[in-house]
Amino acid sequence: MEINTLRALVTLASFAVFMGIVWWTFSPKRTEDFSQAAHLPFEQD
Repeated sequence: MEINTLRALVTLASFAVFMGIVWWTFSPKRTEDFSQAAHLPFEQD
């Protein structure tokens, strides 16, 4: 396998992982979890 082919495959794999993380972050079923996490600093002990 040529080094440039390997570099292209690693780049594509990295992009796919990045897009998966973005999709997971903005998926509708995660909205409530992130909303609760965003309010944690404002809760009183």
